[in-house]
Amino acid sequence: MINQLVSKIKEKNAPIVVGLDPMLSYVPEHIQKKAYEEFGETLEGAAQAIWQYNKGIVDACYDLIPAVKPQIAMYEQFGVPGLMAFKKTVDYCKSKGLIVIGDIKRGDIGSTSTAYAVGHLGQVTVGSKTYRGFDEDFVTVNPYLGTDGVKPFVDVCREEKKGIFVLVKTSNPSSGEFQDRIVDERPLYELVGEKVAAWGACAMGEQYSYVGAVVGATYPKMGEILRKLMPKAYILVPGYGAQGGKAEDLIPYFNEDGFGAIVNSSRGIICAYQQEKYASFGQEAYAEASRQAVIDMREDINQAIGK
Repeated sequence: MINQLVSKIKEKNAPIVVGLDPMLSYVPEHIQKKAYEEFGETLEGAAQAIWQYNKGIVDACYDLIPAVKPQIAMYEQFGVPGLMAFKKTVDYCKSKGLIVIGDIKRGDIGSTSTAYAVGHLGQVTVGSKTYRGFDEDFVTVNPYLGTDGVKPFVDVCREEKKGIFVLVKTSNPSSGEFQDRIVDERPLYELVGEKVAAWGACAMGEQYSYVGAVVGATYPKMGEILRKLMPKAYILVPGYGAQGGKAEDLIPYFNEDGFGAIVNSSRGIICAYQQEKYASFGQEAYAEASRQAVIDMREDINQAIGK
């Protein structure tokens, strides 16, 4: 799958991923109203609203982008109906030819990590049959439990030719409370980056590993160090746009050929119609506003990295 991701980035000339992280406050009133008329002001109604919202954005943008990244917590808050909307979103995006990165941030003891990996990336056996659960192409993984928590994901990735992105240096302001702590005279994020490189060495695609890394756009100097420590890891970069990351901050995350990283934008794309820059589109044309925001983001990043 890492080979397909790189291929799609080349095809679309767009090293970007759209974060499908819906909140009800993002969903235009006409979509909410229609969902509530059908299902009432219930969890089912909320799930229907966010599914239809997602569908509109995907329909408007799928030809421009290589991948999407739905954040599962935004769906879990609506219980089982929300998880059903998550699954519908995953399946619909894949039907449109998009790579799906499930932002699930899982990581636990070995047997639990195996269950997470099987449920999101692999196949579960039921009697004489096998089924795919959520069936994303990549997922995000928290490495805090060490190799015990990550290896089960790597094993499933090797079997299924899928991938993971391991949290290394995240974009949130308090990330340094742990990630920047000095261990053996080095910051912890560097040690995690070295482990990512080691985990990925036995799970290689054509040029990059199935094991990638999450490194926030808000820390470009650290990104430069980590790019060198993880030469074969594709880097998923959150923090562009709404969180303060700028296109010029992204240069160190890419290799000299302009590949090696994919940049996420969530609110900056899916809530574009709420921004002053795109306000002229209005609520009814929210998806077209998202499309224009994708075009602008693509141009901004490609100009910065010289593509």
